[in-house]
Amino acid sequence: MNSYWKDNAYSTLATSLDGQRTHSPRDSPLVTTRAPMEAGQEHEDDLAQIAIVSSPGLPKMMGSLHPAGSLYEKPVNLRLAVEQHHALRRLLSSHGIKVYDVHDILLKDTERSVSARVALEKLAARCLTYQFSTDVDRARLDDSERSFIADSYKEKVLEVMAPEQLADIVKTNPVVTIEPSGRDTGFTASYAFKPLTNLMFTRDQQVTTRRGIVMARLRSEQRRREVDVMQFCFEKLKLKIIGRIPENAFLEGGDFFPAGDDLCFIGIGLRSNLEAVHYMLEHDLFGTRRVAVVKDMLDQSQDRMHLDCVFNIIGRKTVLMLADIIGSQSPIRRMVDEYARESEQDAYRLVRRDVEFGAYVEDQGFEIIPLSLADQMAYGCNVLNLGASHIVSVCSSAARKIVADDRFTGNVEYLDFSQCTAMYGAAHCATQIVYRSRVPPISLDHEH
Repeated sequence: MNSYWKDNAYSTLATSLDGQRTHSPRDSPLVTTRAPMEAGQEHEDDLAQIAIVSSPGLPKMMGSLHPAGSLYEKPVNLRLAVEQHHALRRLLSSHGIKVYDVHDILLKDTERSVSARVALEKLAARCLTYQFSTDVDRARLDDSERSFIADSYKEKVLEVMAPEQLADIVKTNPVVTIEPSGRDTGFTASYAFKPLTNLMFTRDQQVTTRRGIVMARLRSEQRRREVDVMQFCFEKLKLKIIGRIPENAFLEGGDFFPAGDDLCFIGIGLRSNLEAVHYMLEHDLFGTRRVAVVKDMLDQSQDRMHLDCVFNIIGRKTVLMLADIIGSQSPIRRMVDEYARESEQDAYRLVRRDVEFGAYVEDQGFEIIPLSLADQMAYGCNVLNLGASHIVSVCSSAARKIVADDRFTGNVEYLDFSQCTAMYGAAHCATQIVYRSRVPPISLDHEH
C-alpha cells in the first residue's frame, strides 16, 4: 500500500473492517464501455442489476464536525458509518448486483488511460479555486506574482497529483487564498473547503426512469455540485443520461418510484416541485403512460422530506405507507394529481386531481402495509427493494411487521445502518439503482 492510502484513511473507504484494502480500481479488470450501457428501471420490484453508491469518506469527516450545518440529523461516528456502509455494499454484491462506488469511478482507468486522467484533472480544476486575499492590492502585483492564481499554475499542480488527490479535490472543493509574505516562497496561504458532505446519499442527484437517467436539481445550494460529480461518473461509465432539470425547477431522487410501464410516482413538496414534473412531462422523461404526482402540501416536514420517507414499493402490487398520512381526514395527507396520455405521440394532460394518496394507490390495485409513525421515524419506509420482493430494511421493528403481514410474500434482510441514518438517510437513500431487469444480472466487465 502506498503512503497516500495509508495517510488518508477517510479518502477512499476501500478498506475492510480490519483495516485492509479489499477493493480499488487497480484491483479490478479494466471496464471497457465504448458503447452506451443500458440504464433505466420499469418497476421498483424488478431485479436490481447496477447500483451506484458513495462510501463515506473525507467529506463526511468534515461534515461530522458540525452535523446541523451539514444537513445531518445528529452527531456521527464515522468509523461505524464506514463499516455499516461497507456492509451494505457487501450485501448488494452478494445478490449479484454490480456495485460502483463514486470514488472508484473517479479513479477508474486513470493509471492506464491518458484521456481518463485528463478528464479527472479537468473536473478537479473546476472544483479547485485559487484567489488572492481581499487585503491584496492586485494592481501592485507583478505578472510573476499574479501567475500563482492563474489556471496555468493550477494545471501544473494538478498534473503531478495522484489520482486519489484529484478525487479528494472533487469531493471537497478547496478554496486556497494567498497573499504575499515577503519571505520563504513569497506567499502564505489559507484554506477553506466546501465538501460534498451528502454525496453518500446517491439517490438524490438523479432519478432513473423507464427512459434512462435524469440529472436532478437539488433544493439545497450546498448539494448542487453533487449533480455535476454524478453526471461525470455516469458519462464515464457510458450510462444513458436523457436530460437534466433546469434552473427554477427542483427534483430529488428520493421522490421518484417506477411502478411499471404504465405508471410511475413522483412526489412534490419540501424538495421536488411541480416545475420539475412539468419539465419531465414536456420532454417525455418518465416514459410511462401515466404519472401520479403525489403532493405534500400540508406536512412538509424534514422528517418526511421525500416520498421515500413515507412510501415504498415492496412487491408487484404491495407497498409500504406511513399510516398517519392515509385517509381524507389526515392532517398530513398526500393528494394525487394524475397526468396521462393516449399514446407516446400525445402530450400529457391532467386527468385526475386531488385524489387522496391511499385511495389512489388502492385504486391501482396495490395492497398497503401501514407503518406507524415511530417506525417511519426510524426509516422503516426507506427500504431498498433488490427485486422480486427481496427487501433491505434498517428498522428491525418495521422489518418484523412486514414479514408478519400476509400481504407480503418476499424476504427481508435487516441491516444496522444507525450511523448512516444519523445523516438523514437509509438504504434507499444511499443507493441509486440505474438498471433493473426481470432477467438475471448482466456483467459490465468485458474481456479485451
